[in-house]
Amino acid sequence: MLANNSSLTDGSVWKKLVWFALPILVGNLFQQLYNTVDSIVVGNYVGNNALAAVGASTPLINLLIGFFMGLATGAGVVVSRYFGANKPEELSLSIHTFVAFAILSGVFMMFVGIAFSKDLLQMMGTPLDILDDSTKYIQIYFVGIIANMLYNAGSGILRAIGDSKRPLYFLIISVILNILLDLLFVIVFEMGVAGAAWATIICQTISMILVFITLMSTKECYRVCIDKIKIDWQMLKRIIRIGIPAGLQQVVISLSNVLVQSYVNGFNSLAIAGFSSGNKIDSLLGMFVQSSSLTITTFVSQNIGAKRIDRVKKGINICLLLTAIAVIACGIPLFIYAEFIVGLFTPDVNVIAYGAEMVRTLVPFYVFLSYANIYVGALRGAGHSIAPMLTQVFSFCIIRQIFLYFMMRVDYDVSIVFWSYSFTWVTAALSTAYYAYKSKWLQRIQNLD
Repeated sequence: MLANNSSLTDGSVWKKLVWFALPILVGNLFQQLYNTVDSIVVGNYVGNNALAAVGASTPLINLLIGFFMGLATGAGVVVSRYFGANKPEELSLSIHTFVAFAILSGVFMMFVGIAFSKDLLQMMGTPLDILDDSTKYIQIYFVGIIANMLYNAGSGILRAIGDSKRPLYFLIISVILNILLDLLFVIVFEMGVAGAAWATIICQTISMILVFITLMSTKECYRVCIDKIKIDWQMLKRIIRIGIPAGLQQVVISLSNVLVQSYVNGFNSLAIAGFSSGNKIDSLLGMFVQSSSLTITTFVSQNIGAKRIDRVKKGINICLLLTAIAVIACGIPLFIYAEFIVGLFTPDVNVIAYGAEMVRTLVPFYVFLSYANIYVGALRGAGHSIAPMLTQVFSFCIIRQIFLYFMMRVDYDVSIVFWSYSFTWVTAALSTAYYAYKSKWLQRIQNLD
């Protein structure tokens, strides 16, 4: 039998959601600190071009690893379902299949990232004055991508069975070490963006090792055994069936962000650096949304597995309310003190102006993004992966690119790029709400396998 101390299928709904979400939230904060610290250190101690180089690299990195991260969502749903249904054999099989797939994906991503990063950056129109640094950062980052894949797989497994605390502890350790190594490599050894990249992959490797020590030493049925790490093709099909739409969504949205970056690259390096700084702050506020989406996916999946359908709708409503309160409470000081916060990345007043404008354009619309992503998370937890993919791809890719194409011809200004995010968050919320209302998906989830 499975231990149910991490179960989300009984007890107070709001307490379960809060105590499960808090470690994910703090974990996402520390995860964001990886690249944020890189940007702060290189922006202040190397220069604006280095800051722009790290920022220009991020959309391409997200594009290359996006498909796997989407599949990880499918794996988490499957693992949560078996855990909630108390099926230890299927749980173990799904975990070992996913770990094997993570290793293979990491090998493939390492080859692609190292071999083709410069060509892809050139296709994005990356300016020549930051191209070499951007290429160097990405190539070093992908040297350690297998550790990154395995960390995300292992921490995803722990979260899927209801343990969101230990991945947090390991992440805190690695981020603190990352800060120290950033300062050592960039300031003391003067390694530039390469030093920031090496610091990141060393720390991601350490966090991966800690996660797998946990998974391999437990006595529970989710224990990882080296001799069992292999792909069961039937189980992989089940994971892919749920994960493919999310994976495709991640790829298409990441591709859209690459195209957005190419618009930004058409301006000067100061605008690129400002956009990079604003993006980091956007990501920090977005961690509330991401944490809530991950939480509701696990919550819905476990409760469907345990046939506790009564808790699903209540959980969604509570999650929506708590997330709205969080993004409003944190968004207000970000809006008011935008210049000061962007100034942490660089002393350049022009870069600060661009970054602050981006922050103030995005912050008021986070409630719409929250609604869309929480319902997307709930639908995925229920096994409905295609509809969320279509609604978000429609808004974040098709509508965003149409908006940019026409509005840039009306007023060629980087602020149009900022508004393309806010506008499409609203369309995503509206289209997701329409599907949630019309599909009657809650009445159909009893028929899932």
